[in-house]
Amino acid sequence: MSLLHDRLIRSWAWLLIMSLASTVAAFSVSAGLAGPFAGSVILLLAYLKARVVLAQYLGLSAAPFWYRGFKLVIGGYMLLLLSLYVIPNL
Repeated sequence: MSLLHDRLIRSWAWLLIMSLASTVAAFSVSAGLAGPFAGSVILLLAYLKARVVLAQYLGLSAAPFWYRGFKLVIGGYMLLLLSLYVIPNL
């Protein structure tokens, strides 16, 4: 089996790319990018990384009902965090 076809290796690569993007977004705040925008990007990437971990590493892609429930709960939590972060900066 080729390494590029292994779903865990691909998931790990996506997690690495999204972590690098989060780091770039965090460093961009000190470079003058608007804080709420960078914070929103970081929270979005954290949500996407949580979905990858839930689906691939915890195997919830095989249980669509539970996966959908976890996505809704985590999505709601991310929206709450985003609103708490952005609203004071308006």
